Amino acid sequence: MGQKNEEAAAPDVVKEGNSPITDENRSSWDNPLEFVFSCLNYAIGLGNIWRFPYLCYSNGGGAFLLAYFIMLILMGTPIFFLELLIGQYSGVGPDLVFKYIAPVFSGLGYCCLLVVFFITIYYMVIVSWTSFYFFASFTTNLGYGSCDHGFNSVGCYSASEEAKCLDNQTYYNRSCVLSDELCRQNQMDSAVNRTFCVNGTEEVSINRLIDRTLATSEYFSEYVLGINGATWEDFGGMRWEIFGCLLFSWAVCYLAVLKGVKTSGKVVYFTVIFPYFILTALVVQGVILEGAVDGILLFLRPDWNKLLEIDVWAAAASQTFYSFGIACGSLITLASYNKFKNNCLTDAIVVSATNAFTSIYAGFAIFSMLGFLANQMGLPVDEVATDGPGLAFIAYPEAILRLPGSTAWSLMFFFMLFILGLGTQFAGVEAISCCIMDKWSAVRKYKSYLNLAICLVCFLLAIPMCFSGGIYLFTLMEWNTASWAIMLIGFGEVVAVSWCYGCLKFIGHMEDMSISMRKLWKGYWWLSWVVVTPLTLLGIFVFQMNYYSPASYEDYQFPVWADVLGLLMGLTTLVPFFAFAIHVIWKREYTGWALFQPTKDWKPQSGLTESRLSLSSNKTA
Repeated sequence: MGQKNEEAAAPDVVKEGNSPITDENRSSWDNPLEFVFSCLNYAIGLGNIWRFPYLCYSNGGGAFLLAYFIMLILMGTPIFFLELLIGQYSGVGPDLVFKYIAPVFSGLGYCCLLVVFFITIYYMVIVSWTSFYFFASFTTNLGYGSCDHGFNSVGCYSASEEAKCLDNQTYYNRSCVLSDELCRQNQMDSAVNRTFCVNGTEEVSINRLIDRTLATSEYFSEYVLGINGATWEDFGGMRWEIFGCLLFSWAVCYLAVLKGVKTSGKVVYFTVIFPYFILTALVVQGVILEGAVDGILLFLRPDWNKLLEIDVWAAAASQTFYSFGIACGSLITLASYNKFKNNCLTDAIVVSATNAFTSIYAGFAIFSMLGFLANQMGLPVDEVATDGPGLAFIAYPEAILRLPGSTAWSLMFFFMLFILGLGTQFAGVEAISCCIMDKWSAVRKYKSYLNLAICLVCFLLAIPMCFSGGIYLFTLMEWNTASWAIMLIGFGEVVAVSWCYGCLKFIGHMEDMSISMRKLWKGYWWLSWVVVTPLTLLGIFVFQMNYYSPASYEDYQFPVWADVLGLLMGLTTLVPFFAFAIHVIWKREYTGWALFQPTKDWKPQSGLTESRLSLSSNKTA
């Protein structure tokens, strides 16, 4: 009977500006499953299928995989669960929640929102690449597998084209050439087979003698991106195809978030489940190819020397933040729409485990194909392709070309990437709009127009990345906004809750939300939030800054002024914390220890009585 009375109590009113924020005029999930799927849709995206494989490839394969799992345990899951808890408990977005927890941290939520704003801008550029490939797949002969384009080099290599050559022929200069003849042209005696030449007793890979590049790599670099020698000083012309795809992607995103979680919550059922069917087909196809085992061994076997390099740990930490979407405010926003007594601990475990599984699953698809290509080209697996953001647009298309009915598979695969990317964008747009509506609740009735304005602004700011040199700006933003700066924001979140508010008191609020756990698990979360996670974050940041390297794309080193611009982007995400802290101290509304204590506005969204909260706090003291 008591529980029913509490749930039926009048909703709390949070005073902000001239308008109240109540549980009645704020959106909420229609059922708990929508929230879980939305978290999965947000956390499982292109970061798993696009970013994880290329970071793994460039950081020692299995060494990075091991470092990633350690970072997952030490940082990823604890911060993920923490953000779900504070969002669900308070029922407000990141801009208000840290202000209420401790006034000196008033700007922390805005730091999160700046990060998600930057990511939302450049992330949609990746989505536009996927839509470009999708539309380009409406043909029987997939262009990315061919070397017959005007932009292809003499050394363009296509595994599917070489499969049409005779056993004593090698695919080179857009035709099948006698392997013996190719070897002799390069001062070798003869050919052992289509991939190796012999000179006396020495065997040399043909790829060591001639410069060959994968057709899918040249297609992405020269046709999709249209780099064509562009530099920071000579940015090149507009890639109108990418511009059109970017516009299309934002239009679809707007329709999905038209009315916030009421529309996006229905879309996620499809966008979460469908990708696994495509990934499974690619994994099955990849592992049965000749040489696939070599790629899989590189993926799974750690290079222990790599674990001594700070870049590997920094990349693993960055990927943990990126793939989970922590310290961006989106998770707090999504959780703020939950019912107060939702079991978000189960949600956190399910999403964390599924997220890690998806990254590994996608890794099998990428690395098995890299092993096959290495076998075909006679190269070590770690030399078969250049690392970087385009790796997924090189290895995956090669796998698709090997599938029967490749056109249909290409359409489904790039449609899968498209919806995965959009799923992450839903939460980003929602986090920004939630911040504005919580600040000025009168705007809620114009939510569709607000979301339109957010989508339009992000679209306009991404237009420079549609130029031939746009990949450089893209790299600069990703390098500086989703790496070192975000770790300091995560550190601030954990410190605000565990050190200022009080970890034991915060753990006690789980009981208010009917989240029960044994003392051992409470001890684990206390140890993580108070000691392990903040020290890990601080340690990784310090080492990363000590060994900081400027941004680059493949072999192109950015000029100093571009590196300075990138650092300023990263520093911009930290400015709100210091600006608001100075403002709060200057106003003297809170002084001394009160700066680090919760305000009267920090309260549960369900309308629990103060006496019960006091009892809960006394239990945990």
